[in-house]
Amino acid sequence: MGRPAIVEPRPRPLPDDELVARIFRGLGDATRIRILRVLLEGPLTQKEIVAHVGISQGRVSQHLSCLVWCGFLHRERRGRSVEYSIANARVAALLDLGRGFLESTQGDIGSCRIVSGDSDEAG
Repeated sequence: MGRPAIVEPRPRPLPDDELVARIFRGLGDATRIRILRVLLEGPLTQKEIVAHVGISQGRVSQHLSCLVWCGFLHRERRGRSVEYSIANARVAALLDLGRGFLESTQGDIGSCRIVSGDSDEAG
């Protein structure tokens, strides 16, 4: 049995709170954040991204697919390669807000235990 698909075949109508949560889940991986930060400097091919983030091509490919499907990145074929770029200028602002929040809380997030779902357990 394979891994589940990372995207829905077509967008589902969801409440705004769920859609906003999905934005943050899309950003909820340090590798995806590193990929976005690298691409803020300008478009790159997958091979170039692999060199920058230092993980396998297969893992980078999975993260790139997630970021494209969630609307953070744009991909464009350039000859034999595919070039990735930031799809929305607000990506930089989201990342800056995250850094600003981290600075203002003096790193308290490092002690935060993240839970998923509708658990009553504190995060």
